[in-house]
Amino acid sequence: MNVNDWKKEIIASPRRAAVPVMTHPGIEMLGYNVKEAVCSGQVHYEAVKALCEKYPQSAALTTIMDLSVEAQAFGASVSFSYEAIPSIEGRLVEDAAAIEALEVPTLEAGRIPEYLKADRLAATLPKPVLAGCIGPFSLAGRLYGMTEIMMGIYIEPDAMQMLLEKCTEFLLKYVKAIKETGCPAVLMAEPASGLLSNEDNLMWCAPYVKKIVDAVQDENFAVVLHNCGNTGHCTEAMVSTGAWGYHFGNKIKMVEALEGCPADVLAFGNVDPVSVFKQASAEEMYKVTSELLQATAKYPNFVLSSGCDTPPGVSPANIDAFYKALEDFNKGK
Repeated sequence: MNVNDWKKEIIASPRRAAVPVMTHPGIEMLGYNVKEAVCSGQVHYEAVKALCEKYPQSAALTTIMDLSVEAQAFGASVSFSYEAIPSIEGRLVEDAAAIEALEVPTLEAGRIPEYLKADRLAATLPKPVLAGCIGPFSLAGRLYGMTEIMMGIYIEPDAMQMLLEKCTEFLLKYVKAIKETGCPAVLMAEPASGLLSNEDNLMWCAPYVKKIVDAVQDENFAVVLHNCGNTGHCTEAMVSTGAWGYHFGNKIKMVEALEGCPADVLAFGNVDPVSVFKQASAEEMYKVTSELLQATAKYPNFVLSSGCDTPPGVSPANIDAFYKALEDFNKGK
């Protein structure tokens, strides 16, 4: 598909589109657990397919936002759970010598083949699929330690640059492989960059993301940059990457995010995935979603979404309320 034409259609339409980042409800609908889904490309795909069939209101589908996959491919230790996304244990590299010795993995490492399998299967579904990957700075933080990398960019900048270059080299290979699966877009998650100032983002995050964007983005493939750590302080840096779209978390006011984005890119967001999607009542879900749609009504490039990946345990009633608010907003348009 031509992603630029798709974007123009969304912007030109008076009706709001919705693309929640949502896979766990599909896993639960089919009776699987999180560990099964993140380890099996077939199970992962079946969950996406189930949501495609259950919620035709979505303009696009997403795969699991699992920020441990790429770090595991490098050799990081991963802790798995039946009820939560895997997490990284400890630090893989602890000094400049270890970074220099770190090998950039192949696409056969860890669970990368299973995620590419899920992407390849999901690309056959009748809706566009946003595959997932981590961003360079967030990956580097998982390999070196978040506290340590925040210090390292000031006291060991050369070593951190080397680490980021290796992360970018691997992610560029991975995103090219995602593109080859037939998925028309990737949702690149860079939440750790929200810890940086805009100035530091422009130095330590945006250039590495931009390198990937420049290499893969064209009329048939889009990069949507996600940063749920952005409170409004680093939207400029996000936009400097030249990504096709930007996905915002619930820490930022969505209208403020839209004001910081060009009118010809899509801006996705930003219903709180935990306090609203998971913990609120269906009535509260409807109210919050309706208010967000009203607040953003004058921005044609707004796409309704969750602020991040919806966690396990979201009530089907809340998902229904989300789409009911969308349906009611779009009536007569």
